Parts: sequence; C-alpha cells; structure tokens
Amino acid sequence: MRSTRIWAVALTSLLSTQAFAAELPGKGVTVKPLQSTLAEESFQTELVNRALVKLGYDVQPTGEVDYNVAYTSIASGDATYMAVNWDPLQTDMYNSAGGDKKFYRQGAYITNAAQGYLIDKKTADKYHISDISQLKDPKLAKLFDADGDGKADLAGCEPGWVCDSVIDTHIKAYGLSGTVTQNQGNYSAIIADTLTRYKQGKPVLYFTWTPYWVSDELVPGRDVVWLTVPFSASPGSLKDSNTALPNGKNYGFAVNNEHIVANKQWAQANPAAAKLFAIMKLPLADVNAQNLRMHNGENGADDIQRHVDGWIKAHQATFDGWVNTAAAAAK
Repeated sequence: MRSTRIWAVALTSLLSTQAFAAELPGKGVTVKPLQSTLAEESFQTELVNRALVKLGYDVQPTGEVDYNVAYTSIASGDATYMAVNWDPLQTDMYNSAGGDKKFYRQGAYITNAAQGYLIDKKTADKYHISDISQLKDPKLAKLFDADGDGKADLAGCEPGWVCDSVIDTHIKAYGLSGTVTQNQGNYSAIIADTLTRYKQGKPVLYFTWTPYWVSDELVPGRDVVWLTVPFSASPGSLKDSNTALPNGKNYGFAVNNEHIVANKQWAQANPAAAKLFAIMKLPLADVNAQNLRMHNGENGADDIQRHVDGWIKAHQATFDGWVNTAAAAAK
C-alpha cells in the first residue's frame, strides 16, 4: 500500500511538472539575441536571455554584430532582439531601420547613461581646464599629444557607434580641427593605452560612457574630471537637440537610456517576452561593477555566466517577479 502511495505521489509530481512545462509561454519558440562586439554588453544581454529561458524560450547563442547590422537584422526578423538600444544617441540608426513600425520598444532597461570627455585631474587643476573648447589653444592641446604631432590625442569612439560622429561634429563646431585628433579603432585597446599613460603620470584626454568599467578605474572627481562644451552640437536629426543638463552643465551628450528592442511582429506574437522586455530594469551601477570585474580579468564566457548567476541570486525576488509577471501576460 505504501509503495502504491509513493508511486502515486511521484506520478502526480511528474504530471504537474509536465503540465507546468507545457504551460510555459515560450515553449517551442526560438529567440536569436544580438549585441554589439563590445564584450561588456554581454552581462545585460545574458540576464535577459536567462529570464527568457525561464519562460520556456529556446534562446540561441548571442550573435555579435555592429549596431547598424543589429538594427537591420532585427527589423527584418533575422534576429529577435538586442538589449543595447541607446536613446537618443542611436535615434537615426533606429529610424533608418524602420523605427516604431518595425521595432517593439517599451520601458527603459538601464537609465541615466552618461557620455562625454574627461581629462586627468592633475592637468585640469594645474592649467585650469574645464571646457573642451580651451583646447583651441595649441599650448594646452599639446599637453595631450601622445604621438608627437603637436595635436591633442583624444581617445575616441569606435567607428560605427554613432558617438564617433558626435565627436567629429564637436571637433568641427568648437574650432578644434587644428589642435585635436580623435583616435579611433578598437575602443578597448585605445582606452587601455590611455590608462597606461595615466598610470605613468602623463596627461590623458578621452571619451567614455557609463555603464562601463573606466569610470570605476578612473573615478570622476578623484582621478579625472568631466569637460563641458561651450554649446550643444549634434549630427543628423539630433542637430537641434539641447544636451545641457537641468543644472545648466553641458557635456555635449544627452543623458541616454538603454532599451531592449525586439522585432515588432515577433513581440506581438509573444506577449510574455514583450512584457518581460518592458519591465526589466538593471541598475547602471551594477553594470559598471560587473564590467570592472571583466576588466580585472574575469572576462571569459564562464565568468560572465557566473556574474549573471550571482546577480540573480542577490536579486531573486526581483528576477522571479519579472518572470511571473511576464508569464501572466501570456494568459
């Protein structure tokens, strides 16, 4: 009799597990995530992937492509989503690929992402440099000359990230073409060289953004200072936008939010995933901290998965809330 009861309990448990699996809204649906080639975007992307897996979706390995390719691939349905839509920075890229007609975009995943120019605090204090337009002075610009051509070397933005166009616009608008050069290429390599120069006690001038590890390594206010710009100047459809902050300070870039964007048709067919994309929120400071761990050597795929595990464990109620709310949206 006892063995019969045990078998019955086991069967009931198995059936309930199977029923739950069958009820998962993502069952049988494939997800093809994308991100840029910047490895530091993996953490926020993998966190979304993990929630999608909990909803039963078949999540494929994340593809790494240039931003413009990501937008066109998602718009066409060749890919499903990415978690790194910068708004307003990538407005033109978003719109040129189809905008709201092609993309589903609700909620803000990461908020208050800053960008701009910084120099080392020692040089800023000694020469009273607070605005990038001061580098029109060849003597001040030469302080940041790393290659001996007499012009300031600005560690700039990777080609194709849009920020490179903003920087080029600034250089022209502020009359810096004769004294400042934007150095471009692999950003990780360029900023690593910048950090080396800083540790050698040499002046540094660079562009960066948050969330990223740089501002945890070179702390604004302690090691480096943000430079303002004399007035707003942006390329494309953003040319008339005002980048000044509410406090009147203008760093040349509007404060951005990062959104999850998905193929609109796919999102409409998958309300659970659409709800998930709309409600997930990740603190910027958490991304900065994880990115710093990557910079310090924990940068392998297994490391990143471990970081995701740790974040979920530390925020289990939040994570479970996302999944449960998303699952409910499918019913």
